[in-house]
Amino acid sequence: MTEISTPIGPVLYLDHVAEGAMQLAALFIMPKGEAPAPVVTDGGQIAPERLADYDHATIWRARFTLPADRASSYRWDGTDYPVAGDLTGDLRIAFVSCNGEEHGDMDREDSERNAMWERLRVEHKRAPFALLLHGGDQVYADEATDGHELSDDWPDSLPRDPSQAALADLRHHLRERFFARYAAIYAAPQMAWLVARIPSLMQWDDHDICDGWGSLPRSRTYSPVGQTLFSVAREAFLIFQAAAVEGDLPARFHDKDGIHLGWSIRAPELRVLAPDLRSERTRRQVMGPGGWAMMEEEAAKDVHGHTMLMSSVPLLGPRLSILEALMVLVPKMQKYEDDLRDQWQSRAHRDEWRRMLRLVRDLARRDGHDITALSGEIHLATRATMDLGAGLHLNQLVASGIAHRAPPKAWARVLGALASLGEDPLPEHPIRIARLPGQPTRYVAERNYLVLEREAGNWRARWDLEPSGMTPALVL
Repeated sequence: MTEISTPIGPVLYLDHVAEGAMQLAALFIMPKGEAPAPVVTDGGQIAPERLADYDHATIWRARFTLPADRASSYRWDGTDYPVAGDLTGDLRIAFVSCNGEEHGDMDREDSERNAMWERLRVEHKRAPFALLLHGGDQVYADEATDGHELSDDWPDSLPRDPSQAALADLRHHLRERFFARYAAIYAAPQMAWLVARIPSLMQWDDHDICDGWGSLPRSRTYSPVGQTLFSVAREAFLIFQAAAVEGDLPARFHDKDGIHLGWSIRAPELRVLAPDLRSERTRRQVMGPGGWAMMEEEAAKDVHGHTMLMSSVPLLGPRLSILEALMVLVPKMQKYEDDLRDQWQSRAHRDEWRRMLRLVRDLARRDGHDITALSGEIHLATRATMDLGAGLHLNQLVASGIAHRAPPKAWARVLGALASLGEDPLPEHPIRIARLPGQPTRYVAERNYLVLEREAGNWRARWDLEPSGMTPALVL
């Protein structure tokens, strides 16, 4: 169990943008029995409200507004937190993903684990970011199932008929272990400094639940243990990634019942669109009826300016059918089958992938602007383009991961070789996996984050790579 001796927070979230104001939420993790001080703005004092209780801590939230057309600040517990809140003109956005590792993440040395967060903090001090986008795997909860008799061997084996009392005990065990992971990452000074000053927008991926959630066999995910795990992970996502609870979702969420957790934000000449690729996922589908309804509604809207589409799993990628065929033939590789099933390019999702690409094309054509897809998940940096016709393009930028150590360079070379074979699910719209500016290969095996900048209405992107440094700008 995690003892909390001092407050953790504030963690700042963007709930919505409306009528020239940013609707914000600040999250606080307090020792049990203690309440946080009020948040102070030019509009007055806002007393935080209690969101959830854990064994040794209570979670609190304060909702308030700040201007969306100029820089401002809020004050809490004697500290002033400046917010670069001008969303109307030139602005900078940071994008991160994969904040952890599957095994031993809680035991890593702080300065090594959070080295890229420190780099991002230095970059924010140099030129502030208005938004911080988190594209998936904000925590790695894979080991949360350890230490309980019902889940110790998850997902390899499961109890046949666990009692309700045993499942309730499992729920408590998982809640405390999910809490411990979120508390640890938000207490890390490098990240804590940033998330108190930059409004965050987050969308989850599999490790926020467990490795391969939705791509695992149905006998696992729909079992009593699997459903308990998902319920706890979903509650933790709402609390720690959206400062929300059941029945009280921010206005940016499409489905107020939370069957799926997709959302969108509109600001002047900018839309950030984040479908949920996990809540309705099965081995045969990436999104369910709710997710597709949201995307089709967005495609029908008149939106002026640039759309940033957060697809936690890369929307454009190399031909994976060869690897999938090899995994069927080689027994030792079959344990990685769910990793490939996660991808849009998987043979199981090919029709759905085409549907999404056509929908993205329609988004671009309705607005007359290029689309930028932001993705993580693969622990590498890369980019791709898709010709959408009529002079329009889908630019995919992959930044992964902020804390996950890079895989071997040989893996990056394998993906580069597969990319050279080409993969055009819509033959009339060719896809090209391209090199990052200044890099010799298509995939870069270094930890990284992404910087997006709008200047005089024009967008450009740069990756900060460890150890290569900041790339030259890519014009979008």
